[in-house]
Amino acid sequence: MDSVHYLDDGTIQKWDGECHFGWVLGGRAIQDVWIRPKRPAPSTMYGTTLRIFDPGIDGWHIIWNDPLNQDHSRQIGRAEGSDIVQLGSDSCGLKTRWRFTEITADSFHWIGEERSSESDAWQITYEHFARRTKP
Repeated sequence: MDSVHYLDDGTIQKWDGECHFGWVLGGRAIQDVWIRPKRPAPSTMYGTTLRIFDPGIDGWHIIWNDPLNQDHSRQIGRAEGSDIVQLGSDSCGLKTRWRFTEITADSFHWIGEERSSESDAWQITYEHFARRTKP
């Protein structure tokens, strides 16, 4: 994947990276691992997400954790049209919105946004452009 980080001062950082997705817990959840930059370089982000579907809310309970940066987030995810939208909050107390868009069998565009209150506009902080490299 190609990653873009938009900093508050207007600086833009770019990395390559990798992400791996798979069914876990007997097919009851999806887990992914995100690594940036791509190995074997020392990672600046190495995290995992666990997504567990809850038919009672018709959505996914989502838990993200990046132990390198002591960053974590809890969200609820649902389909919105052809996108997947996850809403919640992070370890700094910011509201988060993560969107999977332009989803195909071989690629997706992930947009990470945050804001400090409901009245603030969403600010894009990260984008990931992922593509399948192996079947």
